[in-house]
Order: sequence, then C-alpha cells, then structure tokens
Amino acid sequence: MVSAPREVLLFTLAGQRYGLPTEDVRELVRAVRLTHLPRAPDVVEGLLNLHGQLLPVLDLRRRFRHPARPLSAFDHLIVAQAGPRQVALRVDRAEGLRVVAPEEWDETPRELPGVGYVTGAAKLEDGLVLVHDLRGFLSEAESLALDAALVASTERA
Repeated sequence: MVSAPREVLLFTLAGQRYGLPTEDVRELVRAVRLTHLPRAPDVVEGLLNLHGQLLPVLDLRRRFRHPARPLSAFDHLIVAQAGPRQVALRVDRAEGLRVVAPEEWDETPRELPGVGYVTGAAKLEDGLVLVHDLRGFLSEAESLALDAALVASTERA
C-alpha cells in the first residue's frame, strides 16, 4: 500500500477512462493538424509542432485496441514524458486532475498478464481507472524506429 496520495490526470478514450501520473504530464493542448512522419512505427500517429519543438503523437487507440477515429478539433493532446522522450498523446477528452488516496490505490493490475504499461489502478467511487506508466509504452524497437524516422525527417527539411 502506498503511504502518500497520488495525483493523476484522468482522460477518456473510446468511452473508457484512463489515468496518467501528473509527474509525467507537462501540458494539455487542443488537437491540431498533425504532420505525417514517414517510416515511423505504427504507434506514432504523426508529429506535433509545439512551440517550435517536434513531438511524436502516440496513437493510444491503436495501442489499446480501440477502433481508429479521425482527428477531431475537440480532441485533446496530453504532452507528457515517456522515459527520456517527450511525446503527445491524443485523447478524446482530458477530464482533469484527481488526488487518489492511499486506500483508493491498487498496484495489483501491473502484475496481471496482458496489462502492459500500467503502474496501478485508482479505485474511484464511479469505477476503476488504470493508471499508465509511459516509460515502457514504446518498445525498444519502436523507440529506435522512431529515432530513425525523426532523424530522416530533419534531414529532408
């Protein structure tokens, strides 16, 4: 059991609620048109130019096996730290911050097979929310392919 409360950013994707630890979240922005990144791994939806910095936008729908959906002006982009890399995550809606008390936190889900990228679950009064750990979100192969695609895109520019 965790001894201190945790702060989590709640978001929805395809009608389901998820969470991210706020220490990984940098910024929240409205969705804008993305630039295609040739030769990027399938999990990369495109590039976002945010304040002059190019960020890969990760496709959570593909990763979580939800049906694909075109980008909407109502979507949100969560700029977050995924290990050493800053990324953007396209979500349907960011709901806001929630403090999760120690008695509402459960680390069991991260030990279940097939529940990758999960650091734990928030047991909230209106349902269970899986809280994701972005440090392992990209496989090593995906990370290397993304690096190569980013280098190739800057060489073409």
